Amino acid sequence: MIFIVVKWTIRPEHSEDWLGRVDEFTQATRAEPGNIFFEWSRAVDDPNQYVLVEAFQDDAGGAHVNSDHFQKAIGWMPDVVAATPQIISVQGVPGEGWGEMGEVKPR
Repeated sequence: MIFIVVKWTIRPEHSEDWLGRVDEFTQATRAEPGNIFFEWSRAVDDPNQYVLVEAFQDDAGGAHVNSDHFQKAIGWMPDVVAATPQIISVQGVPGEGWGEMGEVKPR
């Protein structure tokens, strides 16, 4: 599995509508063969920062970055980011997606 985390710092004037702006990209990515998950979260301590957590099957990464929706998104994203996104990308992660945490269970 390819596991990726990206921190996106958005220009303040665009941060409120960021999720709407990336919705088409998000939905298209989630529909890709080999996508396991593609989830956005907003940072608690910085309203202009979003964190993207994504995973793909090992052979799906190239298709993702070469897709039309990826190319379209990176065409407009430089106009709304405040800084170059920070990324962690690890290939060969064992597993097939989310698992249950063993230490915490509902009572």
